[in-house]
Amino acid sequence: MTAEPRVVPKHVAIIMDGNGRWAKSRGLPRVAGHKRGADAVRRAVKSAGELGVRYLTLFGFSSENWKRPLDEITDLMALLRNYLRSEIAELHKQGVRVRVIGDRARLAPDIVTLIEQAERTTEANTKLDFIIALSYGARAEIARAARALAHAAKAGEIDPETIGEADIAKYLYTSDIPDPDLLVRTSGEMRISNFLLWQAAYTEFVFLDVLWPDFDRAHFEAAIAEFGKRDRRYGAIVG
Repeated sequence: MTAEPRVVPKHVAIIMDGNGRWAKSRGLPRVAGHKRGADAVRRAVKSAGELGVRYLTLFGFSSENWKRPLDEITDLMALLRNYLRSEIAELHKQGVRVRVIGDRARLAPDIVTLIEQAERTTEANTKLDFIIALSYGARAEIARAARALAHAAKAGEIDPETIGEADIAKYLYTSDIPDPDLLVRTSGEMRISNFLLWQAAYTEFVFLDVLWPDFDRAHFEAAIAEFGKRDRRYGAIVG
């Protein structure tokens, strides 16, 4: 008997949750969990490319995360700097395009420079688009789009009566990125925490009871296998 072909989502988004709990359960400081979480990021990017995923979006740092203790934010930003300095050459070699979405105004200037360098270096790569959401909040993103549309309408560039969903989508950070087919959250939590609210209107959700530092290819494959069982109707009646 021939095996059923695997259905691979074109775009997978992941909420990387559980670094702190992973560290706490081992009596380690939270930064140890974030460091191990960076290893899981490497595995996820590698797995996505090997499994045939075309777009991978990881929720790296939310707009709400700025409320965390200053020492933890400092540690996270140090890890981000290290990642951008040490990983881009290898990602470029693998044909991965790196893109960052979110409010860069709140990031340190040197981090913004590293992001811009990474995007320029990898912009022609086509194997995998790796999108990192940093200083990102979906409600703020939608508000940003609304402001842009309001300015366009005030300037007479668009008729407010004609504004539709496509017009709003055009002003989102993801304007040239397809909506995610699959959204995965680790750690067993079952919420999307202000992540891609507009884009996830018809996304399939899979919640995994694994802490992010332990996430590996087997977990990625399990999420894709679950996605393959779903009947995506988009509000229509099928069959």
